[in-house]
Amino acid sequence: MRDRHQLTLFEPDSSSPTKRAGTAAWPSPGSALEQRYERFRVLAASLPATLRMGTSSWSFPGWQGIVYARKRSASMLAKEGLHEYSQHPLLRTVGIDRSYYSPVPADDLLRYAEQLPEGFPCCAKAPAAVTAPTLQGMGRHSANPDFLSASRFITDMVEPFARSFRRHLGPFILQFSPPPRSQSTDPTAFIENLDRFLEQVPCEFSYAIEIRDRWALCGTYRDVLHRHQCGHVYNYWSAMPLPAAQANTIPPESQPFVMVRLLLRPGAWYEEQRQVFAPFDKLVEPDVAMRRDVLDIIRRAATGSRQTYLLVNNKAEGSAPLTIEALAERYVADQAGSPT
Repeated sequence: MRDRHQLTLFEPDSSSPTKRAGTAAWPSPGSALEQRYERFRVLAASLPATLRMGTSSWSFPGWQGIVYARKRSASMLAKEGLHEYSQHPLLRTVGIDRSYYSPVPADDLLRYAEQLPEGFPCCAKAPAAVTAPTLQGMGRHSANPDFLSASRFITDMVEPFARSFRRHLGPFILQFSPPPRSQSTDPTAFIENLDRFLEQVPCEFSYAIEIRDRWALCGTYRDVLHRHQCGHVYNYWSAMPLPAAQANTIPPESQPFVMVRLLLRPGAWYEEQRQVFAPFDKLVEPDVAMRRDVLDIIRRAATGSRQTYLLVNNKAEGSAPLTIEALAERYVADQAGSPT
């Protein structure tokens, strides 16, 4: 187990941002979006205080009228959209996916922090440079020398986020794909390496482990997470069993916090869903079984007052914020004993 008395390694940057002052009310009073938000404020008041729902990212022009009041480009929303995003009463967290592909510059982190209200945590994805077992180049895969390198993870991600974004840090998400088919699918080596990695990373932060294949979903994996007080990500993903089946192996009641990520319907392909669902402004394929599983996990987490994060991708059902709104409505109706 990691040393729980480990000293704080990273001090916040002296240039930590001050929040924007004098920003006009958003959305504007009387607007159609404000009327939607008024209804969702009432709904949000009936949800567990420990539940934080949000989307995997936020730069989608198709969310005009759902999250954003006017049409803007994806690049503009990526830079400046978090202020508006965080006004939605049900959106109380967000994923930062871009960190998976390359380090996020400190100036960008400071700009994000400037747009967010106090107490609004974000869940950033660890870089593929550390979580991918192989690297692709020249038409073939080769072993990644930095796979599960704690030192690189600290340098590329933990240090910059701790210095420039500490007040908005939720759990870091470490996403792991199974090994290539040409290699052994025995998870023992992966779990042992994960154990060593978690032993070396700073214990003052939270880590959520996401596996993208049932190959490592076993008791040994569960025990490693428990030993290091890390969370399992109950994901809705192409090659994974539904979240309820994952909860049979790793009960939410055993977790230090609970994270659910709704990404892609089992058996579906990412690019196919993108083409079918774009521009992500409506629900295309609602999944009743998935929603039932998610709500059960949320209820189980709420009984122990565990901090719970639900992150939704557009490719789950067609529009991430609309999925969140539907789940919130169903949760409140179920708690009130309303009929379906």
